[in-house]
Amino acid sequence: MAALISRVGKRLRRIIQRPGSVELTRYEALLPAIEKLEPELEKLSDQGLTERAAKLREVAAFGDDDLVEVCALGREAARRGIGERAFDVQLIGTMGLLTGHIVQMETGEGKTLAGALAAAGFGLQGKHVHVVTVNDYLARRDAEWMRPIYDLLGVSVAWVEPLHSRDERRESYNAEVTYGAVSEIGFDVLRDRLVTSPDDLVQPPPEIAIVDEADSVLVDEARVPLVMAGTVDHAVADEEVAKIVRRLRLGLHYETDSDGRNAWLTTAGSSVVEKSLGGVELYDDSGSSRLAAVNVALHAHALLTRDVDYLVRDGKVQLINAARGRVAELQRWPDGLQAAVEAKEQVAVTDRGEILDSITVQALLARYPKVAGMTGTAVAVAEQLREFYKLEVAVIPPNTPNVREDAPDRIYSSPSQKLRAIEEEIRKVHETGQPILVGTQDVAESEELAEKLAKADLPCVVLNARNDEEEAAIIADAGKRDAVTVSTQMAGRGTDIRLGGADGADREEVAELGGLHVIGTARYPSSRLDGQLRGRSGRQGDPGSAVFFASLNDDLVLSNAPDLPDGISDDKETGEITDPAAHRQLNHAQRVAEGVDLEIHRNTWRYTRLIERQRGELLEHRDKVLRTDFAAEALEKAEPEKYKELTEKLDDETKLVQLSREIMLFHLDQLWSDHLAFLTDVRESIHLRALAREAPLDEFHRAAIPEFHKIIPQAAERSAKTLAEAEITDNGIDLAESGVRRANSTWTYLVHDNPFDSDFEQTLKRVRSMMKRGKE
Repeated sequence: MAALISRVGKRLRRIIQRPGSVELTRYEALLPAIEKLEPELEKLSDQGLTERAAKLREVAAFGDDDLVEVCALGREAARRGIGERAFDVQLIGTMGLLTGHIVQMETGEGKTLAGALAAAGFGLQGKHVHVVTVNDYLARRDAEWMRPIYDLLGVSVAWVEPLHSRDERRESYNAEVTYGAVSEIGFDVLRDRLVTSPDDLVQPPPEIAIVDEADSVLVDEARVPLVMAGTVDHAVADEEVAKIVRRLRLGLHYETDSDGRNAWLTTAGSSVVEKSLGGVELYDDSGSSRLAAVNVALHAHALLTRDVDYLVRDGKVQLINAARGRVAELQRWPDGLQAAVEAKEQVAVTDRGEILDSITVQALLARYPKVAGMTGTAVAVAEQLREFYKLEVAVIPPNTPNVREDAPDRIYSSPSQKLRAIEEEIRKVHETGQPILVGTQDVAESEELAEKLAKADLPCVVLNARNDEEEAAIIADAGKRDAVTVSTQMAGRGTDIRLGGADGADREEVAELGGLHVIGTARYPSSRLDGQLRGRSGRQGDPGSAVFFASLNDDLVLSNAPDLPDGISDDKETGEITDPAAHRQLNHAQRVAEGVDLEIHRNTWRYTRLIERQRGELLEHRDKVLRTDFAAEALEKAEPEKYKELTEKLDDETKLVQLSREIMLFHLDQLWSDHLAFLTDVRESIHLRALAREAPLDEFHRAAIPEFHKIIPQAAERSAKTLAEAEITDNGIDLAESGVRRANSTWTYLVHDNPFDSDFEQTLKRVRSMMKRGKE
């Protein structure tokens, strides 16, 4: 009876305290059986262990007995292969992944091992598994680190990285488990969508995805489009406009909204710009193209800040991933804005490409029949994981209770008062020898703080987007006695901070001092990011502490909850505010920011969902053209005489068929590229629908659906026309001469989150500007 009451109590606590949490009782009940197998498996030779694992390949679907076997074999393989015996909580995590859940495991609790055991389990079922990471470094590191485990279980493992050739990629994807950055796997999907021969495909059909840092990939980056482009021409930035906008002044010539998402010209600003451009009327039809250039240049000038939103390094503009505090490799803004920022910084403008295909991270992962994942902060986004992916969260308890001391936020009236308090906190803690990790909001803040600390004779090591290639070494030493490390966002860093440094030499001494002390210089727009920073301290039961500093004039508050309650007062000397109302205001601002981000996600998905459905339909047809004689049969029916002439000249049915295939695939791909450009134009021009009280999304669908249905018939017509007009020689058809000319170079990149505001707010901005002009 007592055991029953205990189980019921546990279940109620999870329901109350853990929203979206999976019940763990099923997995916990299997732990004794797993442990019972341990002595038996220890007696097996390495070959015997591999042979026993091979028996699982005969199992069609894993039941509880099979979960026990996988976990017991995995624990023994990990003990032999990497010298780590998996804790019970890691095995619970493994079972959660094998049953298709997102598992939440705190930092330092061994997510990498749990993920590897689950991937091996799926591999033993005969499935191809992609372990999706946040960057290329982690993909290679984890694949190499976990390889001895996979080898003992008889499961093949590999990884993909940017330097791999097509043949190397194909070989990596043929492994049962393939590790890869989400961008790299996505780019290979896009490349495969444009091949003209089945032999050129590198990826097998998607089956299982295990996503590391799942909340970051599935939520934060879900709406980021991965793009494949082909060379069209060199992008042209309007340098004249850039020079004019550079002279404009905030408050006189232009204004911005409080959350920094919109900027617009004032009447005075419009007048200055029009005169500088030789009397152009920006708001007439004749000046519309120049108005677009001015708006983009103004956005680049007023809303994007160097060393916050991007770096300029080696003569190039490099975007910063705000969620990770590192350079966002291969990311760029949509072409017009990218060129405008490059013109602002007076660096060479990068090539502009015709978009051949694109896919959002969310749509990429939706391709997999089964998705699971692991992260340290999933509960906060449990509703989004359920809404967008139909995934539930399993909260795995820590192996050792967390004893980190989290102090209440310390709030100040102004950022300068807050900065002084942070400096004093660092000085006070550093005098004890306790290591300190300071988490800042951006590159500029990290460098400003480091400069102040240096002047105060408090030397520190800085980790930000400028030196992120050194991050593993910097983080590994952040737990040493006397260490002060100043870093931008810690999410996705992938390296634990061990007390006493990488070798743990001073571990006991550092533990006696209180472990790692974490300082946040401001609350992040998401409570998950706060949690990820705090979680760097107190790993695996270590002592530690954390405190966040904030100001009621921080960007988070000014952008999301600027109207402060009456009666809040501060300490006249320090500026510190202890009023509970200030804490409520700060929490409210963060909730508003999270709500805005969720709405942007939903809005983006509403638009992209239709596009992905259309792409799916077209890809089914494309695959038929790629793998069968469909194109040849269609062209023979449409142009029988010309097709007969081609057949007679080539005297090789296989070469006929391939030529027909290449012609039709070219037109299908070109029409899809044109369709994407059309949809972009529709999306950009649809803002005014809101003024007419029409739903922009409905109008988008009305425009997009009829145009899409024209693609397949038009591809057939254009293919027939190409054949009819082609000159047939003994070598067949010169495809390039016949207009079947694919891009001579292609490249891939990620488009940064759309920096512009919602449809309705953009419309209001434009109308507000026009109304001001009208009043004049």
